[in-house]
Amino acid sequence: MRVGLIDYGAGNLTSVRNALEFVDAAPALVRQPQNLASVTHLVLPGVGSFPRTMQRLRERGLDEAIREATQRDGKPLLGICVGMQVLADRGHEFETCPGLGLIPGDVRKLKVNGTGARLPHIGWNQVTVRGASPLLESLENPTFYFVHSYNFEPQDPADCVATCDYATGVTACVQRGLVFGVQFHPEKSQRDGLQLLRNFVNIVPERFGTEVASALRGRRGVPQTPGTPTSATEGGRY
Repeated sequence: MRVGLIDYGAGNLTSVRNALEFVDAAPALVRQPQNLASVTHLVLPGVGSFPRTMQRLRERGLDEAIREATQRDGKPLLGICVGMQVLADRGHEFETCPGLGLIPGDVRKLKVNGTGARLPHIGWNQVTVRGASPLLESLENPTFYFVHSYNFEPQDPADCVATCDYATGVTACVQRGLVFGVQFHPEKSQRDGLQLLRNFVNIVPERFGTEVASALRGRRGVPQTPGTPTSATEGGRY
């Protein structure tokens, strides 16, 4: 197992790389399409805006390479923050911009609607698991660190496997087949974040077969009831 950390020239990847090394993922920086051939898993971190991220991916030919690696080769992909948002069909930040189109939906500014919530949404929040996912195994009422103002609105509600109770509601985690996205930052989320990354790198595509998406949806159950949030300082730092 070798994880490709996609470097599209948008910022510091040190914290994500350190977290992956902590869970024994042997991360390798992916800067060119040909680099994807040597990795088994892909992580797309998020830095900046939706349009700028897509522009940088297109300039490097990484947009088509990511589509081929996931749709043709069946490699698991984890998008983080803006990296999750660009999995959608379109983003509406500054302008309407096409995304990777791996999980149908749109990304729009998070609706506050008189809730008193502030944007950007910054801080620790408990996440409610809404459906079975290998990414969320052994995580019960986990707490993660968020920094964002835009929200993924999936076309199919079944693609949303976890939510966060902030403003009018946040899509915290999406999944379609072996394409996963998280709005929060697992690399900054201590114990729960490291467990999520560990779950991701331990995903073996062959275990799920060609019908992974429908099989996973078939296992989705009743939403869990949130418990008391885990303290932001509980658990060790990597």
